Amino acid sequence: MKTIGLVGGMSWASSLEYYRLINEAVNKKLGGFHSAKIVMYSIDFEELVNLQSSGQWLEITNLIIKAAKALEMAGADLVLICSNTGHEGFERIVANVDVPFLHIADATGSEVASMNLKKVGLLGTKFTMERDFYKSRLNKNFGVEVIVPNQNDREAIHRIIYNELCYRKIRESSKEQSIRIINNLVDEGAEGVILGCTELPLLIKQQDSNVPLFDTTKIHALSAVNFALSGYQ
Repeated sequence: MKTIGLVGGMSWASSLEYYRLINEAVNKKLGGFHSAKIVMYSIDFEELVNLQSSGQWLEITNLIIKAAKALEMAGADLVLICSNTGHEGFERIVANVDVPFLHIADATGSEVASMNLKKVGLLGTKFTMERDFYKSRLNKNFGVEVIVPNQNDREAIHRIIYNELCYRKIRESSKEQSIRIINNLVDEGAEGVILGCTELPLLIKQQDSNVPLFDTTKIHALSAVNFALSGYQ
């Protein structure tokens, strides 16, 4: 079994889900008392949030590079950045670390493409929704058109993520608001919606929508399990 390296703490709420999902999937596949081989480097999210608010993306990338190098030294065979927004500096990160990475948008894009969807909505932090690094990768690699909510709704989703979900606070009013925003995207032609923040699946489930919802946390985690167990005897 290969060892999975997790760059976590962005936030701890979703890192917890990665750990749970990966271990449950390994146990389901192998049975018995099997669990995953995992090493994690958990970043102090306060430091990262402060850098985000001041637009210091190079410094954020350097933090993730430091974490990834530590995971490489700890024996990770594959590294996952447990955050959609954390992939903003992905090209520079992979250029500075030898161990392979699994990009969350690539894992998600493969799922979208498997359903032959051509237009999807994207929810996430305002950075993921407004900056180009995520949308352009989906469009370039998978031919998917990506639409995002209007500015007021982007701000609402961002607040829900940072003020509630990062603390694992689940509020029914926020769920209702998120469902309304999803329905607006569907009205604009979205054939599915990407939950492009690793905390969003804590709030929104497939049963909340009539179109496919793509749980990026689960998709990313299970892709890592497939890698870790490839060739396993």
